[in-house]
Amino acid sequence: MIPLYHDFTDETVLVVGGGPVGARKARRFAREAEVVVLSPEFPADDYGGAERVRAAPDPEDIPAWFDRTEPALAVAATSDDAVNEAVESVAQERDILVNRADHAGGRDPGSVVVPATVRDGDVVVSISTGGASPALSKELRKRIESEIEGAGEMAELTAELRADLKARDLSPAERRTAVRAVVQSPQVWKDLGTGRFKRQRTVDAVIEAALGDNK
Repeated sequence: MIPLYHDFTDETVLVVGGGPVGARKARRFAREAEVVVLSPEFPADDYGGAERVRAAPDPEDIPAWFDRTEPALAVAATSDDAVNEAVESVAQERDILVNRADHAGGRDPGSVVVPATVRDGDVVVSISTGGASPALSKELRKRIESEIEGAGEMAELTAELRADLKARDLSPAERRTAVRAVVQSPQVWKDLGTGRFKRQRTVDAVIEAALGDNK
């Protein structure tokens, strides 16, 4: 499988199954998408603001729910194999992305794996074992969380920096050198979160040294 990022803004995700797994999937996608969860019961406390519909669809009911919600992605998260298979089948017939939460390891063509994710601002790191080892994905996520602390602020900083350097009419090579030096500077990373003025002084010094060495 090849990892891709998908923008779910203004799209719908249909989650069939409202147990702990369905709730977790709902929370994940509700950050961005409109999420509809179908379940006869909702034992979890948090569904991320998803719309909860009390329903216990049989396999033959699934096409109608696809018609009603028009999802970009369907998640099969029930304890009923027949219902999960119906969700997968309808999704594939309609060329809709599908995630079977009850499957690990091998996946049918057209299916997707929802990876473990670490976020810091706009920086997102996703980890997947292809569904083979969710426990390993979780462990790697914990390790990576500390490694990317401050990355969101660094992304904002370098975005502003690129615009500023371009306005100064520096060459593309000089801009790349300056941004690379900032990203690689331990002192800049250390000064993240300490206030814009102190951080900017460090950035200016790093850029001056980098461009001076480059001339």
